[in-house]
Amino acid sequence: MPYRTTRDGVEIFYKDWGSGRPVVFIHGWPLNADAWDDQMKAVADAGYRGVAHDRRGHGRSSQPWGGYDFDTFADDLDELLTGLDLRDVTLVAHSMGGGELARYIGRHGTGRIRSAVLLAAIPPLMLQGPDNPEGVPQEVFDQIKQGILSERSQFWKDTSVGFLSADRAGTRATQGNRDAFWFMAMHESIEAGVRCVDAFAATDFHEDLRKFDVPTLIVHGDDDQVVPIDATGRKAARIIPNATLKVYEGGSHGIALVPGDKERFNRDLLDFLKE
Repeated sequence: MPYRTTRDGVEIFYKDWGSGRPVVFIHGWPLNADAWDDQMKAVADAGYRGVAHDRRGHGRSSQPWGGYDFDTFADDLDELLTGLDLRDVTLVAHSMGGGELARYIGRHGTGRIRSAVLLAAIPPLMLQGPDNPEGVPQEVFDQIKQGILSERSQFWKDTSVGFLSADRAGTRATQGNRDAFWFMAMHESIEAGVRCVDAFAATDFHEDLRKFDVPTLIVHGDDDQVVPIDATGRKAARIIPNATLKVYEGGSHGIALVPGDKERFNRDLLDFLKE
């Protein structure tokens, strides 16, 4: 299996499918590169090169005790792009991965980047506060960490429901979707799980978003029970110059996984890649 070794000795697993202009996928928490398999095949079949990596502490990558902050994640991504010498790249990021994308542009610029896609992504800021009343209260993040630390297998089974909006009437989320979520989550280390909660809860990406100077597509479901659209997607669309926002009615946090929404997203992604 292919790996890149980072400056601090962490092995980052990645998939590399197809050939052509590169499309690099950045997964959400607590998932891994497998979450993008449908999109990876779609872009490879369409004549692009799909690349997706497991974030440190997730999937098949190393499980170090430290480095669970967005500066480090962005630098890991930079080492993957430079190590594979990828240029004219479209970055596609889900959820927490959107913070990784934003911080990458904030720290490393867009010299290698053609365009960006933020899917149900966390920027500009998740944590509720006086300047972000639409955000998520701190006690919710505390409960998430406690769930991981106390009985993470059952916690992930329970969390899959809201992640996929499987509790809604008429949901198209399948048991297979829930099982896949649980399986990927169980391959995230406990330390990565709790440290990433701290990172994605409180990291402020406002300044990173202001540095975007490439075409950007923002896709968000209006039934996202994990990353509320009013605190994130709608605000990001106002900050990023000339960004395009597409709101999926009834869309869950797991848009790229749930039947119906994932096919719609694949079409929107392929259309965006043609621009």
